[in-house]
Amino acid sequence: MPVVMARDLEETASSSEDEEVVSQEDHPCIMWTGGCRRIPVLVFHAEAILTKDNNIRVIGGRYGVPDSGRVGRGPGNLFLQKLISHVHPSSTDYNLMWTGSHLKPFLLRTLSEAQKVNHFPRSYELTRKDRLYKNIIRMQHTHGFKAFHILPQTFLLPAEYAEFCNSYSKDRGPWIVKPVASSRGRGVYLINNPNQISLEENILVSRYINNPLLIDDFKFDVRLYVLVTSYDPLVIYLYEEGLKIRFCDDPEVEDYGNKWSMSAMLRYLKQEGRDTTALMAHVEDLIIKTIISAELAIATACKTFVPHRSSCFELYGFDVLIDSTLKPWLLEVNLSPSLACDAPLDLKIKASMISDMFTVVGFVCQDPVQRASTRPIYPTFESSRRNPFQKPQVSKLSSREPKGGLLEKW
Repeated sequence: MPVVMARDLEETASSSEDEEVVSQEDHPCIMWTGGCRRIPVLVFHAEAILTKDNNIRVIGGRYGVPDSGRVGRGPGNLFLQKLISHVHPSSTDYNLMWTGSHLKPFLLRTLSEAQKVNHFPRSYELTRKDRLYKNIIRMQHTHGFKAFHILPQTFLLPAEYAEFCNSYSKDRGPWIVKPVASSRGRGVYLINNPNQISLEENILVSRYINNPLLIDDFKFDVRLYVLVTSYDPLVIYLYEEGLKIRFCDDPEVEDYGNKWSMSAMLRYLKQEGRDTTALMAHVEDLIIKTIISAELAIATACKTFVPHRSSCFELYGFDVLIDSTLKPWLLEVNLSPSLACDAPLDLKIKASMISDMFTVVGFVCQDPVQRASTRPIYPTFESSRRNPFQKPQVSKLSSREPKGGLLEKW
């Protein structure tokens, strides 16, 4: 996991459970929680990566660390590999399994209380473009088109080819074609005529947004990081900093070049007299409605396959396009959003985001190798409605509440 700020706890904490433990203030990498039980939970610090200080290292000592995880070796995970140490792929001694793909039910069923995985079962209900489209269309039929008008006009082909042709005949502007299961822009192209479309596989065709918000005459989309720690009850966190797809050489210069931070973009728009408060309210509403469109399916799968409430969490990458009226449009939801850092600004934002995310998720300081021989060190989630190590949820959302509510920001 992100390397935590170093201080070996063996130097300050007694090995006896009956002796007084060291206060939280003495350890920036430890948060004590659990009421009178005083359970040690790791706090992650991005400084451990950004400063590259040799004196900052993974915490050791008698508490153990959740720094063993399985991690893929694909190029998108190069950043994550810098932050965690991983064990042999056949090992079950880990506190975190981080993977770029969905997990098999048999693996989910074998998770212990302290083990966590970075995907919920059936997350493809959000991250597959065809499933996302169908879920949002279902919510439009149930709660009204206007309440869930968060996607550009879209058709699933070849099933809805006739409807698409009818709509195209009324508006011959460009349309954008996307494979239903692709990511990172692969297989995406523009068309100006239905004859340009191949119907040999399932694809989505969406109306091209012809009035995008421009900055310096450039069109852009925004990557937002959304963390879900529970689907029952539904708990959503929106990371306050995102990325506008541009490029920047200096991480301290956030509004120059081809990649901006989200805060830099909002400052720019505010200086231009735009209502950024209303914009972010609409963005949050879009995120909430997107997730509740798949809430029932994912929550049901969790009850079926996941033995502990705390076992799963998910980081989603929301790609949003803002039009000239400041209306946000959902482009797609990404499974395992890329953590690669091709610019200094990436490292600045993603290191902080990952560190904060793992702190919110909550990892008990327990050596995974010794877990089997020790009693559980915190209550199971069958007897607790909320993870005691995460921030209190701001609101409970369900598919019966289509207007959504507030997001907790981290």
